Amino acid sequence: MLKRKLGKNGPELTVIGFGAWAIGGPWKWGWGKVDDNESIEAIRTALDNEINWIDTAAVYGLGHSEEVVAEAIKDRRKEVFVATKCGMVPDGKGGANINNHPNSIRKEIEDSLRRLQTDYVDLYQIHWPDPNVPVEDSWGEMVKIKQEGKARFIGVCNFDVNLLERCMKIEHVQSLQPPFSMLRRDVAKEILPYCEKNGIGVVAYSPMQAGLLTGNFHTKKLAEDDWRKNNPYFQEPYLSKALELVERLRPIAAKADKTVGNLAVAWVLSHSAITSAIVGARNKNQVLENIKAAEYVLTKEDLSEIEKLLKEFEL
Repeated sequence: MLKRKLGKNGPELTVIGFGAWAIGGPWKWGWGKVDDNESIEAIRTALDNEINWIDTAAVYGLGHSEEVVAEAIKDRRKEVFVATKCGMVPDGKGGANINNHPNSIRKEIEDSLRRLQTDYVDLYQIHWPDPNVPVEDSWGEMVKIKQEGKARFIGVCNFDVNLLERCMKIEHVQSLQPPFSMLRRDVAKEILPYCEKNGIGVVAYSPMQAGLLTGNFHTKKLAEDDWRKNNPYFQEPYLSKALELVERLRPIAAKADKTVGNLAVAWVLSHSAITSAIVGARNKNQVLENIKAAEYVLTKEDLSEIEKLLKEFEL
């Protein structure tokens, strides 16, 4: 599988990364029930098909995602680039609160290492900005964790340019993880150009907009406790407009014998600032479908046609 360098002097990551949010199982922002055996099989299928990195977080499934990842890679740790996150702490009610205090980050890295059954993570990321803690304090603790060898690289998620600049004054930010899809393109205005200019790798999450751009989405498929049921992207009138866009995209994908989901991921990967797209999967069949996007290169004509559609469907 094609690989790209993650930021300045960074590692080579495959252009598709395995997203482990959904395999965490039920919690406030979960996707419903999961079968751990299917999840483990999905991860191993991804590795067998050349995906070389996994993105998880301490809060996914309130820790369960990391435990499943550990089981899946227990005999293959050295061949897998493991990325996880800190800064969202369980609130005891099935949800989580943002907490980037250094003491909390310190506790979280130790807990993640225990759940992942490893003595280091390859990439440790701050999950969300915390308005109650100076970013300099949070990032300073991340630097210490890197210096101690508990994380090979450190990065952030969902940060704007101002926060990135403040972190960069202390230590180079290896990566940014933002939401980026055909339906969420705002980061392309300032954030992606800044990252490209300053050697910050970008791993985009939700390239298929949480399933909306797969080409086979239907609200009837959602579990009762699926977080998407209450998300504005999955409510009317937005939902119908987005699904109409999907239908207009279908003929473009069909020309290359690909799905709309493949096209959505390939579109994200077509941006020069993007290192890799994080694509979630809950079973091996989804993995095998997702990896088809890695070889899909959109033509100039495709990109032009897509751009016209996105302007028409300004959602």
